[in-house]
Amino acid sequence: MNSFDAMIKRFGRDVSLHMKDGWTSGDYRAFLQPLRYKNKMYLEGVQTDIGYSDQSYYLYIGPVNHNLSALPQDAWIADSDNKKYSINKAEKVFLGNNALYIWAIVRSVEEADYEQSV
Repeated sequence: MNSFDAMIKRFGRDVSLHMKDGWTSGDYRAFLQPLRYKNKMYLEGVQTDIGYSDQSYYLYIGPVNHNLSALPQDAWIADSDNKKYSINKAEKVFLGNNALYIWAIVRSVEEADYEQSV
């Protein structure tokens, strides 16, 4: 374990990866923090396959052994409060030839009750 992994494990929050077919990674630790905007032009939301997104974006930094960039588009992250996040973009960050961590931009998603809205 490198020192960056140790820092994530010590200071990160519990999250887990999920896919539509029922697969889950189980709990592990990662950093998940909101991205702040200079203006309020991102107030509208959009419907996604896993629920309603209010367009709240978050920065994710996690361990290399949970490679978000290798997951299919229908995968999502859940935090310890069962809040869901769709994965918009994910990349490995390298130091020389060694992958140091996974960097991602994720978006908050809320469950939608389709039967009540129809």
